[in-house]
Parts: sequence; structure tokens; C-alpha cells
Amino acid sequence: MVRIPVVLLSVLVLTAITMASVQNKGAAEIDLYGGKSGNVPFPHLRHQNVLEDCNICHTLFPQETGAIQKLKDAGELKKKQVMNKQCTKCHRQLRKKGEKTGPITCKTCHVKVEKERDK
Repeated sequence: MVRIPVVLLSVLVLTAITMASVQNKGAAEIDLYGGKSGNVPFPHLRHQNVLEDCNICHTLFPQETGAIQKLKDAGELKKKQVMNKQCTKCHRQLRKKGEKTGPITCKTCHVKVEKERDK
């Protein structure tokens, strides 16, 4: 009967190791602050699936909620640095190769929400 506890312990240890090695991928969809032009709905999971390497984007900012805005507020990132150096640059390169890609103009990313008028 000693085998059952040993097997059970082995399964628990392997499960713990597996769980610890699973990377936190973040939210599937992220709504990025976009200033007066409106927020930018960002399909995070789609980018993860296509790019497969988080460091392609996360060289400018850490993998944590609100990182871009925190760095902008601290003066460590310029206002449009991520969009111009990362997003549109990558999208333009892919388009040039003839590959399917995301938007490259401001208005196709930024979504202005109409303010409700008082009734």
C-alpha cells in the first residue's frame, strides 16, 4: 500500500512543476488607452498565436497590465512610440511581403466612443 502514496505524491509534484512552467499569457483582448483619438482594442491572443514569441513586442515594455501607460507617465516611453516602432512598423513589413496583416493607419485602430447626450 506504500505505492499509492508514492504515486500520488509523484503526480502532485509533476502537476506543480507543469503549472509553474505555464506562462501567464495575459488577456485575450486588451483595451489600450488611445488619448483623444479613442482607445485601441488590441487582439492580444491573435498576436500571440501569430508571433509566438512575446519578446517581439515586449522589448519596449514589460508583460504586465498597464505597463505602456505607466512608462508613458514616467516619461520612459514617448506618446506614440509603441504604435509607431512596434505595431505599424511590423504591419507595414508584413504587408510589403504580401502577407495578411493588421491596420497601419490611426483611424483603423483607434475607436472613439460617442458620448451619450442627456435626454
